[in-house]
Amino acid sequence: MTQAQISRIETGPPVTDLISLIHYARVLGVPVERLWFSVPGVVPPQPVEQPSTSEFGSAANEVTISQNAWRNVRRYLNTHRSELSRAASALYPVEFHVPGTALLMPPEWSPLAPLEIEHVRLRWMDGAATKVPLVDGSEPEARQILPMYSPSRVFERYTQAIRYINSPSLFENRPSYRLTGVEWDRDGGGELSFGLATYFDKLDVSEALGHEFAAATAKGLANWARLPFRRLVSDPFDMDLRAVVPAITTLLIRVRDSGEATFLLHWRDPGKVATAGGLYDTIPAGEFQPSTIAGDPAGSDFDLWHNIVRELNEELLGAPEYDGSGSRPLDYDRWPLYRALERARRARRIRLYCFGVGCDALTLAATIPTALVIEDDVFEELFGEVVKTNAEGVTVIEWNGQDTSAGIPFTEQNVLQFIRDEPMAPPGAACLALAWKYRDLLLGS
Repeated sequence: MTQAQISRIETGPPVTDLISLIHYARVLGVPVERLWFSVPGVVPPQPVEQPSTSEFGSAANEVTISQNAWRNVRRYLNTHRSELSRAASALYPVEFHVPGTALLMPPEWSPLAPLEIEHVRLRWMDGAATKVPLVDGSEPEARQILPMYSPSRVFERYTQAIRYINSPSLFENRPSYRLTGVEWDRDGGGELSFGLATYFDKLDVSEALGHEFAAATAKGLANWARLPFRRLVSDPFDMDLRAVVPAITTLLIRVRDSGEATFLLHWRDPGKVATAGGLYDTIPAGEFQPSTIAGDPAGSDFDLWHNIVRELNEELLGAPEYDGSGSRPLDYDRWPLYRALERARRARRIRLYCFGVGCDALTLAATIPTALVIEDDVFEELFGEVVKTNAEGVTVIEWNGQDTSAGIPFTEQNVLQFIRDEPMAPPGAACLALAWKYRDLLLGS
């Protein structure tokens, strides 16, 4: 540990990364009964149960036990997502895997080579053409995962349990684009079809799947026979079976005149986010969502590039999020940052590539992995020194004792280290793996 790291811990915000806290507790020998989190492999002293004085007291105690058990599994899920994702990937055929990662991307969801974003068409499907999903997280198989809400009821949805028992700081149900079709052309183009759904439509299935797998793994029983809810989602690529609501995960690569390149990462704070907490991920990354609740859902927000620019503004510059609550759509053509980025893109000083569509093996949460290649002087002019913290986590500004505020060197050694050895979100790991595979295409002019 460097002096700089110690100083940041002493003078900065409290450490909330459970992986680090567990490590510190083990090294310092902190008694587990004094911790607010559990240490894997250590069973805390069990309190002596007091006899119930009434039927109501006994029922209330049952609710508390149920919610505490759910919270403990949720905590285990959030502190072991990387390992759990790799374990869950073994449930699916190897030909679906992005090599070396836990992201599933079947051949029909992947173009033959990365496509520049202008060759990826988006098609809007109105409500009448969008089928109601067969699995939405309210099934009896999902209810078995949920804790008790009252002595006679369990929560109806996984997002209800998160909100009332373990809510992160960012947890809002927003309009989101639902993927309904994927088609790649032989001539080097493609089309993605979308309807409208909500963010919680995604979480009610995806986080419940992760919770079920974490609970089974903790008992040593993570196989198909012990995963009834996952069996309902028998085909993770069937877009009629469930609401496939993708995020857009982007690997930002800075290219210098020398030809050397760096990439940016951030660490997702589990106290702030509902998904992929405690993991490294590429930056920017965010849900594919409209910026407003009003107007035409297929309007100016229905654009991959527009969505990525909003995430750049939030995660690199620390600007407030366009959270979908506004009454008027964002006017991109009047936004100085967008105009500057668009000029650079048209001059090919910025290039944006799409790798296809994939799903995290643990939660089956969908993502559109992309890579944004930007010339160094353009980056400096528009973003300068990126913010150290944002609403979702912390930018990686130091790595292996070196200053990485300008990015981590884009080398095979660093790419493999994050993919193989670090707790990395599967979409981010896939972006790194695919960017390295196609580095000649991405870094060429």
